[in-house]
Amino acid sequence: MVKNLIVVGNWKMYKTAREAAGYVEELIPLIEGCSASVFLAVPFTSIATASKASKGTEMLIGAQNMNDAREGAFTGEIAALMLKEAGAEFVLIGHSERRRFFGETDALIQKKVMRALSDDLIPILCVGETLEEREAGQTEEVLRRQIEVALKEVPTEEVAKLILAYEPVWAIGTGKSATAQIAQEAHAICKDVLGEVFGKRKAALIPILYGGSVTEKNVTDLIAQKEIDGVLVGGSSLDPKTLSEIVLKCKKMKKKAKEE
Repeated sequence: MVKNLIVVGNWKMYKTAREAAGYVEELIPLIEGCSASVFLAVPFTSIATASKASKGTEMLIGAQNMNDAREGAFTGEIAALMLKEAGAEFVLIGHSERRRFFGETDALIQKKVMRALSDDLIPILCVGETLEEREAGQTEEVLRRQIEVALKEVPTEEVAKLILAYEPVWAIGTGKSATAQIAQEAHAICKDVLGEVFGKRKAALIPILYGGSVTEKNVTDLIAQKEIDGVLVGGSSLDPKTLSEIVLKCKKMKKKAKEE
């Protein structure tokens, strides 16, 4: 069976609500009829607007972060239930920028995964090694730790709701994308670890995306790899035309896979 490829656009801290509405309205006709699943991770303030603008389409709107508590005295934080009410259907968890700049630990990320599942948001768990860790030969060790800790309490009946994104920290925002071979090898590690955690049959239900300087120029080589089920796109997702090119290339690759 050929999996439906997933393209997630992560806008990071860009675009106002008004800009978000214009973006979605421009993107919709560009990807009309496309078989790839399109997710947009937008700023908190743009979730409601983007959700309204995408109504009637299969596009999913989500958040880039959330708190691990249901509610509480946490000034400046956002709860999963608030995201849901605004129109979010998924949330990025453990993005390397959250780990690096905001000190998010594996233990905190695990709590966020469980909170997202309990409040009916699709968690997209981000994992990946730094350049220092890769050069020290620790890639497998890091990925194993991040995955095992984050998913250790996920009930087997919730596995099908998970999405994993491998994003080598050294390739995020640097213009240095992992080669297709490097990405494939890392995805194979992730798949093996997921198999150990949930069993191979259940693990096969979890899409594994590649993130890290994905562009319309390198996406075809990346998604041609056996273990890559889609992409997490950062900077290239800020332009709807560029994102549409990436989506359409994923559609083309899926069609080719079906024919083969």
